[in-house]
Amino acid sequence: MPKKYFIFDFDSTFIDCEALEELALICLKSDPEKEKKVEKIKEITRLGMEGKIDFETGLKKRLELFNINSQTLNKVTNLLKKKITPSIIRNKNFFKKNRSRIFIISGGFREFIEPIVEPFCIDKTHVFANNFLFDGNGNVVGYNKKNPLRKRTGKVTVIKKLKLKEDVFMLGDGHTDLQVKKNGLAKFVAFCENVRREAIVRNADIVVNNLDDFLDKIQL
Repeated sequence: MPKKYFIFDFDSTFIDCEALEELALICLKSDPEKEKKVEKIKEITRLGMEGKIDFETGLKKRLELFNINSQTLNKVTNLLKKKITPSIIRNKNFFKKNRSRIFIISGGFREFIEPIVEPFCIDKTHVFANNFLFDGNGNVVGYNKKNPLRKRTGKVTVIKKLKLKEDVFMLGDGHTDLQVKKNGLAKFVAFCENVRREAIVRNADIVVNNLDDFLDKIQL
């Protein structure tokens, strides 16, 4: 039987929310323009997920709206541990059993992704994400601009380097996930448990309501 490889997006797939939006809520807690800024961040996220704005442009615009430090990163990590998608939790054994063939590839940030996926036996070497740059006081001063995942086609670049053979499935909810299919690197699975984007769904190879649904469909 051919080997199957599974690539998971993080935001709105492995977790039930957008991590940067949750981080912004924490960082902007005392900002008088909190609501206005958060709504702007949400709109930029939506446009990016639908492919209507360049991913790196959207990333820059969102990060310009709030300041991050190691303390707020710890807070959002603790919050995200409570926001893991229910069907992901239900299928924890799937991750343990197939750990060598599961990857997390995200335009989010390694600093809060690694602690969330570690209990699911996903090795750090199988996590690909952006990373922050810090000053000596733990303040975020930017992000690594050499990391391919800062770009719209970043997931395509990373997956090409992995050179995965046989059956590859990309589970996600956004435009950057769809790019993987368009480049012939994987079957795209529109993961709709947390959000359903019709522009993405209609271009998917498989549409699922949750991870249970996906595992049933591929008969794993």
